[in-house]
Order: sequence, then structure tokens, then C-alpha cells
Amino acid sequence: MEQLVIIALGGNSLLSAKKRFSFHQEMENVHSACLQIKNISRLGYRIVLTHGNGPQVGDILLQQHCARDKVPELPLDVCGAQTQGEIGYILQRSLRSILKKPVITVLTQTVVSRKDPAFSRPSKFVGPFFSKPGPGLRKDSNRGYRKVVPSPEPLGIVEVKEIKRLVQDGFIVIACGGGGIPVFKTAKGYEGAEAVIDKDLASERLATSLKAQTFLILTDVDSVYRDFGTPKKKPLRKLSLQEAENLYKQGQFPPGSMGPKILAATRFIKHGGKRAIITSPGKAVLALKGRAGTEIKI
Repeated sequence: MEQLVIIALGGNSLLSAKKRFSFHQEMENVHSACLQIKNISRLGYRIVLTHGNGPQVGDILLQQHCARDKVPELPLDVCGAQTQGEIGYILQRSLRSILKKPVITVLTQTVVSRKDPAFSRPSKFVGPFFSKPGPGLRKDSNRGYRKVVPSPEPLGIVEVKEIKRLVQDGFIVIACGGGGIPVFKTAKGYEGAEAVIDKDLASERLATSLKAQTFLILTDVDSVYRDFGTPKKKPLRKLSLQEAENLYKQGQFPPGSMGPKILAATRFIKHGGKRAIITSPGKAVLALKGRAGTEIKI
């Protein structure tokens, strides 16, 4: 049977948070990403694709704020669901056209705990900037004030059995968009949580649950660097699990950028995965062949 690869695609690679929204530009970026996924498919992999949603959910929150006097604002979990539909739709449309294979998007929920310490220490900035402080807002650098919400640990994927069956039936599956919709498990089912989940950590939960052999994290750099941002920066091509964990503990990978990717990669290996790779979309095929990117193994 073909090996299964989980591909975690960064939201900023589809739509830059630094540029004004353009659906046309997003479609072009999606098309470029899907061409790389086509090349991965040609290597003989079964594929599950996850994606970020930071810029997209930020746009929805801004739209809601601007229209707050005309329509009621929606909770954050619903905004996350909307971006799963938006990004899943354009990925699915593009992949079907390019690959001529069955592709399906699964609206995915990710279980979190009410007891997670993140709920007492919100830390994740979302949405538009404001010039003045207000309820639920916190200063974000020198750019203004933004809404801050919890970012709890992902515990499990609600739809994992359905995703597994779809993969077995030959579908390319798009799932865990934006880390999944955060939900609490209750006696009556599931309840949405006002939080966001790191996309890479949620993707690891999915990859481990599906017993994938390879976890491929695509981001905006070709490889992981030691001493990144300094004149001494050095690309890291091959890392053992122990080496990656030691560098993480030394603070080599900041929590707001490479840190969660390294943490997700090392968790995947510790939970039985064969290899985790971090690289850019353009280097994905070479990285899977062992000729680019950063590879973490036992």
C-alpha cells in the first residue's frame, strides 16, 4: 500500500497577512501549492492535506467588526468553520482540476480541555488592530491593540475515523483547517470553544491517529536554521529526535514561528512516525527525496 503523508500547509503561503486581501491572489497561491502536491502524488504517496487560516480568519473578524451595527458578530469557532469551508473549497477545486483524482474537504473539530491552562492565560492575537484598549484587547507590539484568545493543546480529532475511511477509499482529504474547530466534549456532544489551535500541533494529532509514515510541514523557509536571524545562522539538514528536542529546549526555535513546528515534528516521531520534514512548498519533492529541507528521525 502507498505510504501516507500528512502535508501541513501554512496559511500565509495561501494569503499573506501583510498584504491587502485579494481572492484572485489567494487562488493563484493555491494553484501553485497544488502543483507541488501533484508532484508529491506522482511519487506514489496517499495524501491528507491540512492548512492554516490566520490571515483568512483575521479578514472575517475585520469584516464582522465593520458590519457590527448591521449584523450580529459570530463566535470565533464559527469564524474558523467559515475559513475551513473557504480554503477547503478552493484547494479542493484546484486539486481536482490538476490531479483528476477524488478530493474531499472534511469540516474538522479538534477536542480541547476546559482545564487547559491556556484558558486562564490567553496568548494568541487574532483579528484587526485597534488604536485604543478595550475589553478582551491587549497591546500587540507597537502596532496597536488586538483581541487575544487562548491557544489550548489539541487532544484529538473528532472526525478521525471518517478521514481514515476516506483515505482508504482513495480520496485526497483536506482536514484540520486552521488547527480544526476547537470544541469541548460534553455529555450532550460537542460545544464550540472561543480559542484557536496551532495548525501544526493539530496536524500532528491527525498524523499520529492515522498512523502516517511521513509528516511534511510546508512553511516560508527552505529549512530549519540554528541561530536564525543572526550572522551565524546555519541550516540544519538532518536532526535526530534528541538533537531537535535539545535545540528546542535551548530556545533555538521561537514560540511564535518555528517553535510549534519543531514541537509538532518531535511529537510525531515520539508517537511512532518515521520521519518529519520541514521545508518550503517549492522544495517539497526534493525534501521527500532527502535532498532538501530539514528531516527529523529517530
